[in-house]
Amino acid sequence: MSNKIKRTVLMLCLVLAFALAGCAKGDDSDQAETIVQEIAAESNLVIPVNELSGTVKFYPVTVDGIDMEILAVKDEEGNIRTAFNTCQVCYSSGRGYYKQVGDKLVCQNCGNQFTVEQVEVLSGGCNPLPIFSEDKTETADSVTINYDFLKEATQTFENWKASY
Repeated sequence: MSNKIKRTVLMLCLVLAFALAGCAKGDDSDQAETIVQEIAAESNLVIPVNELSGTVKFYPVTVDGIDMEILAVKDEEGNIRTAFNTCQVCYSSGRGYYKQVGDKLVCQNCGNQFTVEQVEVLSGGCNPLPIFSEDKTETADSVTINYDFLKEATQTFENWKASY
């Protein structure tokens, strides 16, 4: 095979690889944004209000070696809603966590779906474990979730995303 043919084949392979990479990225277009913010031991999780919108944002934290995630979103009326990104029923499966698909949060274990307006309202059953107003401090600039409160929830996350 001539060098010209080899270069042409190589170029076609590169173009195909870039095209496939672009398609793979498109599959996540409905996924919510993950904000990487780890907290140190004995520190509080502080979520800046200006980061929040109608698209759920996920805040990963590690508490005593246990990986956890908090989800935060602003509803249509501007209320901030927070919850642990784990299903109250499915958490022990390792797949009891949520991804945003369109305007819904979908449990990755059972497929149950919730709207943004249902976050922090529903408690019990198959829905995200709410973080109620008494469990956080909300100001005009930030939402603060106390380290001790986060530590209390670590048992729920012991098998979290284990089969992910």
